[in-house]
Amino acid sequence: MSATKLSDQKEQAGNPAILLVSTDEHLAMSLQKSLLGMNYDLLTASNEGSATSLAASRKPAIVLVDREQHSWQSLRQHHAMQHVPMVTLQTTQSESEKELCIGELDEGLDACWCDQTHRQIVAHIRSVLRRHLNSSAEPTALQIGELKMDIARHEVHVYGKPVELTPREFKILRQFMESPGIVLSRQDLLNRVWGEDYALEEHALDVHIHSLRQKIETEPSKPLFIVTIRGVGYKLQRPNAQAD
Repeated sequence: MSATKLSDQKEQAGNPAILLVSTDEHLAMSLQKSLLGMNYDLLTASNEGSATSLAASRKPAIVLVDREQHSWQSLRQHHAMQHVPMVTLQTTQSESEKELCIGELDEGLDACWCDQTHRQIVAHIRSVLRRHLNSSAEPTALQIGELKMDIARHEVHVYGKPVELTPREFKILRQFMESPGIVLSRQDLLNRVWGEDYALEEHALDVHIHSLRQKIETEPSKPLFIVTIRGVGYKLQRPNAQAD
């Protein structure tokens, strides 16, 4: 399948572009049919070179990668796809493969959709695009007291010292810093960071919060930034606020 087969990949002003990297023509045609009337442009690429070219020219709002055919890690290295939501698609009955895919979420993958129907994929796409497109005017830097985040550079400093965070920890902290003083439930955080309807136990979030505290708190057992609101969730405390 060539990179220009579907609708000649012509640009339609104002329509968000969805880039599918796959040689599966049935998948491409089914998604195109499902997306009719939704004002989205589906771009398709059968190889990394075509995908890179399309990403550079059309700046897609989301990239879908056939995990069984292509490496999302390799695609992510290209400048045009470094900051675009990237999702892998996979059809598998193997639990080990599913676990491997889930593990890649901590490496910079935004989501992995396994064994999803085309209708489910479209629903997920719309959910991701709603969040992505509504944040087009997002800030490039955030600061709460001595906690500073440079979104563009993907850097975090606490009391002037750099802190190394995993991609997932960075996303969690960003949610807190965009809503200082607001209590976020565990489910709300799961939806914001992992995606709506993503099957993940709340305990997994607690593990990430624990790790995050170890890196940004002076005394992790007595957190001053991310505090627990018992029975509800967590919140990022404003400077000089009393810790829970």
